[in-house]
Amino acid sequence: MQRRQLEAYLDKVFDWSARVAAMPEGRQSPRHPWKKVCDAVFLGTAIQIPNVHRLEAECRGGVLAQRIGRLSEDTIGYALQRQDPAGVFALGCEVARRLKRNGVLHSDWARGRLVAAVDGTEICSSFFRCCQACMEREIEHKVDGQVRKDMQYYHRIVAVVLVSTPFPIPLGIRFQKNGESEVACAVALLRELDQQLGRRFLDVVVGDALYLQQGFIHEVESLHLEWVITLKENQPELLAEAQRLTAGPAATTWSSAPEDLQLWHAPEVYWPVADRTLRVVKTLRVQKVRHVLIREEAAKKKKTKQAIQLESTNYYASNLDLGAIPPSFLHELGRSRWRVDTEVFQTLTTQAHLKHPSVHQSCALVVLTMIRVLAYTLSLVFYHRQVLSHARQTPPTFSEMARLLAYLFLPPRLDSS
Repeated sequence: MQRRQLEAYLDKVFDWSARVAAMPEGRQSPRHPWKKVCDAVFLGTAIQIPNVHRLEAECRGGVLAQRIGRLSEDTIGYALQRQDPAGVFALGCEVARRLKRNGVLHSDWARGRLVAAVDGTEICSSFFRCCQACMEREIEHKVDGQVRKDMQYYHRIVAVVLVSTPFPIPLGIRFQKNGESEVACAVALLRELDQQLGRRFLDVVVGDALYLQQGFIHEVESLHLEWVITLKENQPELLAEAQRLTAGPAATTWSSAPEDLQLWHAPEVYWPVADRTLRVVKTLRVQKVRHVLIREEAAKKKKTKQAIQLESTNYYASNLDLGAIPPSFLHELGRSRWRVDTEVFQTLTTQAHLKHPSVHQSCALVVLTMIRVLAYTLSLVFYHRQVLSHARQTPPTFSEMARLLAYLFLPPRLDSS
């Protein structure tokens, strides 16, 4: 990996520098142009700098001193607060369109479909810091050993993430407003993506049981999208009917070393709330795992391994017309939504520092988070398309690549001899 190879790749594939420079400036007569501020936040996220305060130090005399130059924390916050989030959102959509044209979004298991998972997560909370865009809730907590109720301020985002691709790719995020439900926020985000990306960009939406609501289903189908959503107790009548229709022997059974899977398929299950029928697939997974048990024998602790079986039953409702496709495809689609939690949100939290608000101002936090998600997405694309594909030896991990990029930004040392 060579110095500034990441930026050279982004310019070649996405025309990144020109697109960032073309974004409208939100300030009047700024001392530091928007591109400089955006580059600082973007590269800071790529090399996993945790917050804006640390970013100021790295720009002043650290790894970004030569590449960015002096840039104060106040300047970064002021620029982010006055930048239009719509421009950053549009830039992310342009990246997604380029990835699709370049064939990066293709996957075999999804049978040519682009599958997007929708999910929400909380990114920060505080009893003291708040902004105009904060959501509010009253919770009980301990203060000096005493339980009391206080108002807590927090932010939640909803993300739409491609999960049919070899590695998950966020398409966009939206901040949930105070008094707005996660489902309503998801609907608004899907509409924005439909306007930016076009009606035929996505094919299937997957989600957890929260999204199995008549209003959400109507909105998704109005966008001409297929959907697969987990069915649980929040739809008791539909669940009871699905349980009744799948009470007999399993239609299909698979056995493998790590797990056994049984599958039931009910092509027409009546949903009284929406007055319509749905397709439902039920799966019973039996995982074979070995747990470590600690026993005390003769005043000594002894570790032993014991083989146990973990059973889990899942129901997936869908409007997808299978045709000649086996019902197991719905099971694969339903399970793919877990990639949002296990791969995207966890990585964004631990390595892109999504839950470090740094600038707790309404617009600044939105723009900061959008740039962080963009930096994570493009770093991941670079990692898979350039680092892993060109590695001749054992490749670095995603986190190791970030540290290597930081070292490469350091100016070369002159030979003292």
